[in-house]
Amino acid sequence: MTRYRTLAFASLLIGLAGVTLAQRGRWWSNQGIQTGRGGVPEWEVDKNFPGDLFTFVRIKYDSYGGRGGGGGWATDYRDSDLNFSLRLQQLTSLKVNPDPIVLELTDETLFDYPFIYIIEPGSLVFREAEVEALRQYCMNGGFLMVDDFWGDTQYENMRRELKRVFPDRDPFEVPLSHEIFNNVYIMDEKPQVPALNAARRGRDGRVGSWEWSSDGSDTSTPHYRGITDDEGRLMVFICHNTDLGDGWEKEGENQWYFEEFSVKKAYPMGINIVTYAMTH
Repeated sequence: MTRYRTLAFASLLIGLAGVTLAQRGRWWSNQGIQTGRGGVPEWEVDKNFPGDLFTFVRIKYDSYGGRGGGGGWATDYRDSDLNFSLRLQQLTSLKVNPDPIVLELTDETLFDYPFIYIIEPGSLVFREAEVEALRQYCMNGGFLMVDDFWGDTQYENMRRELKRVFPDRDPFEVPLSHEIFNNVYIMDEKPQVPALNAARRGRDGRVGSWEWSSDGSDTSTPHYRGITDDEGRLMVFICHNTDLGDGWEKEGENQWYFEEFSVKKAYPMGINIVTYAMTH
């Protein structure tokens, strides 16, 4: 995109930084660290290059009119965005802004950021100006991640709104062999991350989800769908029947959930998604 910073398209090679992923937890607030960031520590950035940082951008939208329900744009905010930014800074060579931001699609600064995130789109209905802005953003090189919605009705609402944005393109199921599942972490399955209160562990030790949909449709299979540009680049990545954001937000609330879902699923998949977005 013409207004994007030089951030890393030429130099970014994300790799493990040799940092052990330990549960952050709420214990930070008990160690004399008062940051006003829900306990997430800050880190220094090079003030001479304020634009050469990855910034997590959450999209604010009007949550009404859609037929699928859902919690709206602020679900998991702000802990999810802060925790994920921290882990990107710790676990990759990417230089990350410690302060994630919220933008509307019509914000004139949108094109300064190569990655944007929409959550809980079951009720999302784009205004016409948002349709035009999102189309221009993606077709000019931007990347949209959609996360945390369950069941057929919520998916149909999102599909319908994206069809307004891309009338000549339809989402397709992205195969596990695709680069986005294999660029930093090798994913041996398409990860399903339930909300903390819907996570289950069977007697045989296998983990899964008790998540349900308001329309009664099957939510047992996670779907990762994409929309590509004319060059075959994924510009929209749709994470359906899964909640990566909860794996980020809730990492400090339950040790078992952290180990099984945050460490093994939510963070690896999130890092792979950002890596793909920043290198394509």
